[in-house]
Amino acid sequence: MSLSPWLQPLWRQVTSRIGQLPHGVLLSGPGGVGKRDFAEALAARLLCERASGEEMACGSCDPCVWRLSANHPDLHHLVPAAETAEDDDKKQSRQIVIDQVRALQAALSVTSHHGGRRVVIIDPVEAMNPFTANALLKLLEEPPADATLLLVSSQPRRLLPTIRSRCQQWAVARPDAAAARAWLDAQQLPDAQALLELTGGLPLAAQRMAEQGAHEQLARFIADVERLPGGDPVKLAGQWESWLKSKEAIAGGFDQLRLIDWMQRWITDLVSLRLGGRVRFFASRKHSLERLAERLSVSRSLACYNEINQIRRLAQHPLNLRLTLEDMLLRYVRAFSEAKT
Repeated sequence: MSLSPWLQPLWRQVTSRIGQLPHGVLLSGPGGVGKRDFAEALAARLLCERASGEEMACGSCDPCVWRLSANHPDLHHLVPAAETAEDDDKKQSRQIVIDQVRALQAALSVTSHHGGRRVVIIDPVEAMNPFTANALLKLLEEPPADATLLLVSSQPRRLLPTIRSRCQQWAVARPDAAAARAWLDAQQLPDAQALLELTGGLPLAAQRMAEQGAHEQLARFIADVERLPGGDPVKLAGQWESWLKSKEAIAGGFDQLRLIDWMQRWITDLVSLRLGGRVRFFASRKHSLERLAERLSVSRSLACYNEINQIRRLAQHPLNLRLTLEDMLLRYVRAFSEAKT
């Protein structure tokens, strides 16, 4: 196991006082920066029998072998059921439910199987509903002996203030642009720079998307939205519906939410240009965005942005896919069809 270069400073900081870790730790930062990797590495280090100082887990002692085979009795993961569901089970919850916390409480009520520390990784902790969060709070208020709870969050403000206050908080910052690009270049991924821009400078998110074939999806998306203001939004909605339902899209994790997210980022760049700002997510298409932005008024670009935000909030509800896409694309085209003021 190895950590990305931008995680190394935090690793040195944490391992320098690893014997003094609190029962609750909150790792916060943007999605795609490596929080889960850091939590897994720290859990491995805490369970390892041989590592010391800044060393990572050895990978060969008995606890490491158990962990690598996913059989360590003192390592627990709480993640949404949908994350571990089989491909043919699409109805699993995207929440961490209260039964999971209750099972964890029962597991931590007995002594360690190996006579050492117990470690729990909860990711993302904001996936808990209020009932589940309150059950977790009880664990943090009366933590079991020799147990460390590693809470991972991309949206810590959504957590109960009482949960945040009972954890030591570590911020995992995104790397600077040069470091992120250098790391991605070393991975030899296609269209690394474009994907890095699209993810807002998050290299692990860009890597994951590249491995899913997102560079091809992105090229199609850009080609479609660049020519859409003069095209047929209803026809394109039908094409996008077929695209999202294709085997290639499903296999690559390309879904309605990601498509709407890309649309939202595209419009964000248009709004930024209208307000005198810079292109953030589609820098490689700056000239095309500038031409489109010239056709928009400030008020219509902002209105379109707010409308797409509303559609995004509804994207995970069981609405008709075709109608949702038509609504989004019609709103986008309408922003260009109205007179610029």
